Amino acid sequence: MKAPISWLRELVNLPEGVGTKEIADSFTRLGLTVEHIESTGSQVTGPLVIGRVLSFTEEPQKNGKTIRYCRVDVGSHNDPADEQHPASRGIVCGASNFVVDDLVVVALPGAVLPGDFRISARKTYGHVSDGMICAEDEIGLGEDHAGIIVIPGSSGLHPGDDALAALWTSDEVLDIDVTPDLSHGLSLRGLGRELAVVNGVPFSDPYDLPLPTPVSDGYPVVLESDRCSAFVAFTIEGFDPAAPTPRFMADRLRACGVRSISLPVDVTNYVMLESGQPLHAYDAAKLQGPIRVRLATEGEKITTLDGVRRTLTADDLLITDDSGPIGIAGVMGGETTEVSAETTAIVLEAATFAPASVSHTFRRHGLPSEASKRFERTVDPGLTYAAARRAADLLVEHGGGQVRGDVTVVGQVPVPARIDLRAGLVSAILGAEVELEEILRVLEAGGCRVTALGDSLTIEAPTWRPDLRDPYDIVEEVGRKIGYHRIGSRLPAAPAGRGLTRAQRARRAAMHAAAASGFTEILSLPFVSEADLDRMGLVAGDPRRAVVRLANPLAETSPYLRTTLLPGLFAAVARNTSRSLTDLAIFERGLVYIDGNTPAAPRPGVEERPGDEEIAALQSALPEQPELLAGVVTGAWRPAGWDTPAVAADWRHVVALAEAVVRATGHTLERRNAEVAPWHPGRCAELLLAGRTVGYAGELHPEVIRAFGLPARTCAVELDLGALLGAEAGIPRIGLLSGFPLAKEDVALIVDEDTPAESVRKALAEGAGELLESISLFDVYHGDQVPEGRKSLAFGLRFRADRTLTDAEAAAARDAAVAVAAERFGATQRS
Repeated sequence: MKAPISWLRELVNLPEGVGTKEIADSFTRLGLTVEHIESTGSQVTGPLVIGRVLSFTEEPQKNGKTIRYCRVDVGSHNDPADEQHPASRGIVCGASNFVVDDLVVVALPGAVLPGDFRISARKTYGHVSDGMICAEDEIGLGEDHAGIIVIPGSSGLHPGDDALAALWTSDEVLDIDVTPDLSHGLSLRGLGRELAVVNGVPFSDPYDLPLPTPVSDGYPVVLESDRCSAFVAFTIEGFDPAAPTPRFMADRLRACGVRSISLPVDVTNYVMLESGQPLHAYDAAKLQGPIRVRLATEGEKITTLDGVRRTLTADDLLITDDSGPIGIAGVMGGETTEVSAETTAIVLEAATFAPASVSHTFRRHGLPSEASKRFERTVDPGLTYAAARRAADLLVEHGGGQVRGDVTVVGQVPVPARIDLRAGLVSAILGAEVELEEILRVLEAGGCRVTALGDSLTIEAPTWRPDLRDPYDIVEEVGRKIGYHRIGSRLPAAPAGRGLTRAQRARRAAMHAAAASGFTEILSLPFVSEADLDRMGLVAGDPRRAVVRLANPLAETSPYLRTTLLPGLFAAVARNTSRSLTDLAIFERGLVYIDGNTPAAPRPGVEERPGDEEIAALQSALPEQPELLAGVVTGAWRPAGWDTPAVAADWRHVVALAEAVVRATGHTLERRNAEVAPWHPGRCAELLLAGRTVGYAGELHPEVIRAFGLPARTCAVELDLGALLGAEAGIPRIGLLSGFPLAKEDVALIVDEDTPAESVRKALAEGAGELLESISLFDVYHGDQVPEGRKSLAFGLRFRADRTLTDAEAAAARDAAVAVAAERFGATQRS
């Protein structure tokens, strides 16, 4: 919301010494943040003057264009060196919307127009053009470029007068970010009242005119939907369609970012900005029969004021007459009843529409407007008559005619909300002492009616404050008005407890382990598209295709909640590698969302807290939300140095990440080969916890790498972190350090190529018995000494006891281990 300072000062008699900065600070403290302060002064520098056209000659050009070579009187700025025409300047102009004796705006040599466009005398079309006759858009006064500016002869201006002073009213404008709950802040009336309260001055409401009892003497109006609670119609006859918009109104509209169009449209916009009540003007001669407010029929059509033919749905609220739709209620009027340059009779509408209805309609049709922005946040339902009256008076004052005495008022103002509370609640919640007298002053100055009986307060909220519904709203309102700076800083006392839960400790340990493994945590948006799932190579029926679609996605290209963390990580890798950051090790922890055919979620009202049944229904509508942890590596794990080669990042690093995370949560991980998208078949490990699959790790499929634009041989891991946190963890124990020596035995076993090394390791461990302290694979060999289709696996076995082992005991344990491997896999020792 843009608020000119001059307009605010007209509505509020502020104390001496309160400047623009103090006003801006006041609004910011009230929660109405002032983003910046603008100036409405001209962007033109240098001589910009009023000129009178003395004569012109039309000269057709070879390119089909006709120019005018004009002699223009610019008063004291005329060129005395021109002996033939000392009382004028010669200027070439391409416009034709002026005649001799018209007053125009002239930029003289030395002027600089917006966009750093410098004016100088230059030869063009065979003449020296000693300046430029300006259009609105050329000097930053508006957007019109259809012709040059022609100033009315009644303006009192003369050749040579300063056009900057004549065309611009210098003012300062606050650009205020109005939060959705403070809908009254979208009007100068509402902002003025807020400013008056914090400065302790009275506020005289220019719209303090209540809605009369319903009457139907004016233009007939019929309400056929409860989405319109009030409708007021004034009729103005004998209006002069050629009447110009007064300068003060055009200046203020421009300062608020609204383009001046015509007097009827400008008046409705002006009153909307001042009061917060949107209005609409109909050409009375174009209306056919009574105005009706009703819901549309499916497929019904309307051509709106922007010239677009729109197809309506049964949920759209319409303004209609006997000819059909003439407006989309609260959003935009229709083309058929638009006021024009021939309009002499106007029907002026001011109505109250249901916020949700307007919000859904303008979003459905992609048709936001200043009116819909206010209606969706709730417009003061008691304002319709006062706003329409104010607009009608302005139209008559500046456009002639008269307001017909018969007015239509349909509907009524809803009963104001009543709130009971004890005054002590304010101090208790805010943590600052606020006296009863101050509470009463703040609330009454803000428009509330307060009945005090001792410490008990009964508050009747004004019609323009629909956000005041319960005692805590009143506490917040008082806090805003007295200033949050009065609330001291005090740390709350920590409640007694047992510290972090086991799951919380395990989660923190897992995150520390991931970071300690050399990975950097990132945070990505939780949205995916069908294309992302296709590029991952997920087949139909894959659980990760059970996506939840958002009702109102941030982008239609990604309308689903993610079922896997990998697309977000892939996008981060692609973005970084496109910027030449190719050595990456990143991970993310987050929730994914799996559609389990849950029922549709209910939409409880916001007037009160949902009941237990509604909360239960909301909970049952939530999708399954597993907690995952995923990581990706690309490029070099360790860059090349002057004395060492680079170490490439590969599958070992993502497997190591998984093992570190699992170990940190108190578990032991098992692995086996698997074929799962998006990993490369034969280069993918299934990760198991007590026989249950908790994730996969390995090298990505080349097609997936190509589809996402990833570097070759990119590797990834994805773990079900929630399963790790929920599983019963073993109690980690640190064994006693033995003073007895270690016995080392190495074995090399030849087994079939497709025999998993992990299975052989488990068989050896089982056969080695209690003396085995550790076992590890240290070599995999294919060569001349190994038959085709076979491989050699070399394991290091380490034995220890509570005494010194003999060579025979260590050899016996080794042989027992080899025997189990031979029995299960046909393993033979390599000599």
